Amino acid sequence: MAKYALLIGVSEYEPGLKPLPAATRDVDAMQEVLLDPEIGEFDEVIPLKNPRLLEMRRAISKLFTDRDVDDLLLLYFSGHGVTDEFGKFFLTNRETEKQSRFEKATALEASFIHDQMDNCGSERQVIILDCCHSGAFPTGMAARDGGMIDFPRQLGGKGRVILTSSAATQYSFEPREGEQLAVYTRYLVEGIKTGAADLDEDGFISINELHEYVKEQVPKAAPSMRPERYVFQEGEAILLAKAANNDRKQQYRKLVEQCSSQDEISPTGRRILDLQRKKLKLSDEEATLIEAEVWQPYREYKSNLKQYEECFQAELKNDFSLGDHAQRELKILQHELNLTDEDVESVTKRIFSSLASSAIHPDKSSISIPPPPPPPLSLPLKPFYFDYITLDKLGKEITRRRGNAYYFTENFDDKVKLEMVYIPGGSFLIGSPETELGRRPNETPQQSVTVKSFLIAKTPITQAQWRVVSSLPKVNLDLHPNPSCFKGSARPVETISWYEAVEFCERLSQRTDHEYCLPTEAEWEYACRAQTTTPFHFGKTITPDIANYDGRYKYASGPKGAYREETTSIKTFQFANAFGLFDMHGNVWEWCLDYFHDSYDCLPNDGSVGLTDNLNQSRVMRGGSWDNDPPLCRSAFRFGWEPEERLNRIGFRVVCQAK
Repeated sequence: MAKYALLIGVSEYEPGLKPLPAATRDVDAMQEVLLDPEIGEFDEVIPLKNPRLLEMRRAISKLFTDRDVDDLLLLYFSGHGVTDEFGKFFLTNRETEKQSRFEKATALEASFIHDQMDNCGSERQVIILDCCHSGAFPTGMAARDGGMIDFPRQLGGKGRVILTSSAATQYSFEPREGEQLAVYTRYLVEGIKTGAADLDEDGFISINELHEYVKEQVPKAAPSMRPERYVFQEGEAILLAKAANNDRKQQYRKLVEQCSSQDEISPTGRRILDLQRKKLKLSDEEATLIEAEVWQPYREYKSNLKQYEECFQAELKNDFSLGDHAQRELKILQHELNLTDEDVESVTKRIFSSLASSAIHPDKSSISIPPPPPPPLSLPLKPFYFDYITLDKLGKEITRRRGNAYYFTENFDDKVKLEMVYIPGGSFLIGSPETELGRRPNETPQQSVTVKSFLIAKTPITQAQWRVVSSLPKVNLDLHPNPSCFKGSARPVETISWYEAVEFCERLSQRTDHEYCLPTEAEWEYACRAQTTTPFHFGKTITPDIANYDGRYKYASGPKGAYREETTSIKTFQFANAFGLFDMHGNVWEWCLDYFHDSYDCLPNDGSVGLTDNLNQSRVMRGGSWDNDPPLCRSAFRFGWEPEERLNRIGFRVVCQAK
């Protein structure tokens, strides 16, 4: 019986793949412990640093050639793992190309390794992959199996075990400045070198014990990493190394772990450790070193949280709206610091809670704390931030709040995208109370409606979005690519019929994996009100400074102002409602899915669409427009219009269901 290992580390890459400086150091550290005659006892350990593809193939082939059934073979890889659109896994090398797309011919496919192992006489085969899966899926490409890498199918076999640094498409992490090894390999080496991975204390470290040790240690330093193990036909029983003969130090290490609450020790725990240190005849220096090793991952974790919090606060100070660029950079920082989404949520909640309690925010009289994240959905939701205000009856701002919502993006091309905002379900009173100025009979009877969660466009559909979708294959109707009267890519599309708006939704649904449609009028009003009961989501009145309508007329005691006589670009007015939606009052009317009825007598109470057998009946429009006086722009105002008609005051926004 002999023991052979091939250790591959790739730290240098072609443009398109991030360099991984620790990869070659990982190889050195693994080589040291495997060659140690008191620990690894390996007969041959071949280090292979920054190999070319052919060199890598030859070395792997040699590892699995002419071996006996009892030989132990170990293949270790530290570097990028890449997966194609079919879920096939590849190991990279210094020649691997991945810029605009992943060039499969420049990487080593897992099937090659699988074939070499299958044709090998050894029945004790170990693969350890410290792969950074941040490059697992090429840009714009998703695995057809849902994003999971099927390691058992691609690398499995008799007497075989596969250890991976993280679940299939999670990140593995490089060390920070001052550290030498990648997180996963650091604990592999530590478990073997110190004997800490000898969990049953029999003097040997099995592959199963090594995995269990690393699985427990890694999340302390990198909570988002979850090491995985894949075992085939008694592979977990393979003995990898002898436990280091440091019994006294190991006893003290285990006691430190038992007495520690992360990196803190109670007075009683400290007294216990002091007594044991003397009993084990350890010096103060030896005990301090062991304690530091045990507490290091916790201290790293706390340091990472602190760094993220400092950067988040700095971004808020620079721009409280936290634009897309800042959010992207914070997301990158999160991965670099090994933090989970839950870690980030706890930091942001703490910051906003502090702001709310101290009311420190320039020119703002009130701050809102971010809501909890939405339930798990099949959509890649991201948070965004916005301001929303409340006006008094004279139209003066009395509060300004910081809002937080979640959205996902449909990317049409490099420049045009559609942002869909998550709206949590709930109940509200549809219609208007008797006391509301401008109330119409068709806004009655006011009644409770319960709406399920859904997603709605952050703004009305723009002319740029319309042009892209109108160029998609026809479903039922032809669409003019530029129908609007008031031209501008960022302006709402208008002069379109209800039927054309429905055609837009059908083409968009056909292009994507989501079912798009017009909102029901219950969904529209629920989204517009955003948990308010006043005539406008702004409060008791409205002003031309915050919405585009005919400002020659006023609402209640509010002021008069400009009449712009045309549409304005989306988000011209900086304030959203409390759900994060813009341009809900004025600018363009918005088509709804429902047929128009003269009252709410037959309205479904579940927020679904109100239908009729008369296919020529008017359809519902909501929100008012640039050409209407303010009572027509109220949250409750509803109007019916012929579905085939086109006006330069009518646009729409879309919804899709949250699943």
